[in-house]
Amino acid sequence: MLGFVIPISLVMLALALLLAAARLVRGPSLPDRVLALDTLYINAIAMVVLYGIWKNTELFFEIALLIAVLGFVSTVAVAKYMLRGDIIE
Repeated sequence: MLGFVIPISLVMLALALLLAAARLVRGPSLPDRVLALDTLYINAIAMVVLYGIWKNTELFFEIALLIAVLGFVSTVAVAKYMLRGDIIE
């Protein structure tokens, strides 16, 4: 059953990644682009975890944790830039 559902889920997540990337490029304002970036990395985490479940390996879960940490740091950096106009004080 998982051999049928996981590829379909991966295709749906790939479509969600493409739509989030389009919003990131085309977004009318900076908050829209930040939200698209958050959506992009959350979808990437879900895609990596699903692929790890499909291939039955634990390496992809560590990659998902790395993507989560980098996504959080990038979101904090962009939010700080939006508030103050400078990232490093």
